[in-house]
Amino acid sequence: MTDTIRRYFDAFNAKDTEAMLACLSDDVAHHVNEGQVRIGKAAFAEFCAHMARCYDETLTEMVLFDAEGGTRAAAEFMVNGTYLETDAGLPEARGQSYRLPAGSFFTLKDGLIARVTTYYNLADWMAQVR
Repeated sequence: MTDTIRRYFDAFNAKDTEAMLACLSDDVAHHVNEGQVRIGKAAFAEFCAHMARCYDETLTEMVLFDAEGGTRAAAEFMVNGTYLETDAGLPEARGQSYRLPAGSFFTLKDGLIARVTTYYNLADWMAQVR
C-alpha cells in the first residue's frame, strides 16, 4: 500500500490536486492538525485550494511505514514552505519561509486512502513565521 501513499505525496509535491484525489476513496476522512474533519473528495479539494493559495510547500526527507495487512500506513517528513497569503486567525503572511517536521497516518481500503490524519507542531510553525 505504500505505492498509493508514495503517489499521494508525489502528487502533493507536484502540486497536482487531481492526482492526489485519485488516491482517495470517495468518502475519505481528512483529519487536519487544527480544525474539523472533512469528509469526501470535494471537501479535500477545497482544502487543497485554500492551502495552495496560502502556502507553497514541498515535502522532503520522506520515510514511509506500512503496517501488516496493508490497511494502515504512516509517513514522516519535513515540510519546507513559504507563507504566501494570510490565513484566517494566523500571523500575517509576508513570504516567510518555514521548515518543520510532520507526520501523516493513513487508513487504506481497496487500494485507496480512506483516512488521512496529519500532525505538525503549530507552535513551532507560528514561531518561525512571526
